[in-house]
Amino acid sequence: MAERLVVLSDMWGVKKGLWITSYLGYLQQYFDIVFYDCQQLANIDLTVNSDENIHKEFVNGGIDTAVAHLLKRENEASHYLAFSTGGTIAWRANLKGLPMKSLFAVSATRIRMETEKPECATTILYGDKDKFMPSEEWVKQVGAKVEIVPNFGHELYTDEKIIQKVCKELLDKVLHKQLQ
Repeated sequence: MAERLVVLSDMWGVKKGLWITSYLGYLQQYFDIVFYDCQQLANIDLTVNSDENIHKEFVNGGIDTAVAHLLKRENEASHYLAFSTGGTIAWRANLKGLPMKSLFAVSATRIRMETEKPECATTILYGDKDKFMPSEEWVKQVGAKVEIVPNFGHELYTDEKIIQKVCKELLDKVLHKQLQ
């Protein structure tokens, strides 16, 4: 039986999410995948889909709404792969009791404002040019391990090289544990 993997989109959800099909293509043969569009989880439906408008909606209650909906829908301990705002939603949901086997957060936007880390194996990945990357002080304070990829910005998760890297690391960790 395949391990369960819950995937949370970035703030754009499926609207600008063609890149997500690459992750799903690599991982579907190894995992039982559940996908969540973060805009749908947060009940965001905008007439004008701009970065600024979507960001405002998430910051002004959308993240909390998405966390609440995720907590209602998920109760089975699973692996999580989350991008940008999705990383923040997964992080907060775990702190509120969502059972997780592991969390792989890529370019998580607002975890830098958290004071605790999830109670599971956590991998955090950022591009070195990502303006949302937590400070070194935060990393030490929270006790997180952050991997930084040189020469990438916030949307590094849409790059094919990073997609392959993330999928390989996720598969190595999960499949290695299954073999032990």
